[in-house]
Amino acid sequence: MTQFDPEDHRTKCHLRWSSQLNRDVDLPDYPDKWREEQCLLCRYYMPLAGPMGDDYGVCSNAAVPFDGRVRFEHDGCDGFVPADEYP
Repeated sequence: MTQFDPEDHRTKCHLRWSSQLNRDVDLPDYPDKWREEQCLLCRYYMPLAGPMGDDYGVCSNAAVPFDGRVRFEHDGCDGFVPADEYP
């Protein structure tokens, strides 16, 4: 039986999860608006506990296709609502 390596596991999770981004931050024409509308700043973003919570959380916006899915903090979508506003 292979020994479980938590750091290796987190690295593999990061690679899998970051391959599912909605917005590519490396696009040359990445809109400035998207920099202000990242998941981390959205009222529906719920950070994960533990080490993965530094970069990932779960979307809780029932109006978007990402509801209930793990999201990278710097990703975003059209359902963004600033954390200090109420829909």
